[in-house]
Amino acid sequence: MFAPLALTHVLPFLPLAQDGVDYQVDRRDDPELLRTLLSSDATRVILVQSGRVAIPKGQGRFVDYDVAKIRLTTLAGSYVRDLIPDSMGGDFRSSPHAQCIPIFLGTRAGHSYVALDISEGIIAAEVPNPRNVGADDAFASDGPTRASADARPSILELARTRCDWVGLREFAPHASTVEAGLATTAATLSMWHRAQHYCPYCGAATTSVFSGWAQRCQNAADDNRIIFPRIEPAVITAIVDSQNRLLLQHNSAWKPGFYSVSAGFVEAGENLEHAARREAREETGIEVSDLMYTGSQPWPFPSSLMMSFKGYARDTAIHVDGKETESARWVSRDEFIRALTSGEMLAPGKATIARYMIEEWYGAQF
Repeated sequence: MFAPLALTHVLPFLPLAQDGVDYQVDRRDDPELLRTLLSSDATRVILVQSGRVAIPKGQGRFVDYDVAKIRLTTLAGSYVRDLIPDSMGGDFRSSPHAQCIPIFLGTRAGHSYVALDISEGIIAAEVPNPRNVGADDAFASDGPTRASADARPSILELARTRCDWVGLREFAPHASTVEAGLATTAATLSMWHRAQHYCPYCGAATTSVFSGWAQRCQNAADDNRIIFPRIEPAVITAIVDSQNRLLLQHNSAWKPGFYSVSAGFVEAGENLEHAARREAREETGIEVSDLMYTGSQPWPFPSSLMMSFKGYARDTAIHVDGKETESARWVSRDEFIRALTSGEMLAPGKATIARYMIEEWYGAQF
């Protein structure tokens, strides 16, 4: 029953999966990398704050519309470097300027990408290089430049109020696959840096290293250990019966009418197949036989990796646990679309892997 996966059939599209970006992992430990990248106008800098990304002002109103496209706000690397010169070339969080953490995201089509996490505190105002005056036009700055350069707010301060800030759930369905991937990586690492300021082993303060992809413990007695982000594996399974009906369930933590497929975290010492079958049995009482792996995507809320499967039910008698899962039901394609149309049932959002699993079963977008 717990044999390895029988088949693999990968979903054709997943909204948060990275596309076309070369991570260039071997460059991350170069202490001069960020200084070099942020000296170049070819470097594209995106802004992230507490897991939310900056988009041009006004585009945030489009997140509720299916047809609208939105994009990331980007700055030239050299302009950002002028704003945080004291942070370049070393550990971060070691000075007031270090509250702004740069993260090397990789390269694509001749451009390097850096995310600038401005979550922690207000960025101190700096005087921009004169060659870059006017760059704040991207943030809909109105009126003439202030007469006093010393009084001029930094572009990062302007970004806090003159950009729209959106989460991945809102951004990904409207973005290109490249920008969705960049935003996912930036948001994931932003939330990690925001949540972890101290070494989980000894409690000493940490600084950001490896171009934003790790932290260094400041305790020399603990050998200044390097700490990497932890990823929590989770399984999600679309279960069908002999009539090709789909099992959908409503969990107690969800809003009324919202239904999705079986999902849960992998437990210690457990493989993926066992986790998928265990979750289905615990939540709905359904025993699952053959499993097919169908894809994976990061789910940084805050640090999960969702691995999706399609499974076949050995029986159809539903017995929900009544605690985590309040109700579950088998639906045919016709029953499903009628329930959506009538408002009886709400489906997962377009940033979720569950949405594409259900659409694969249904045979079309909805």
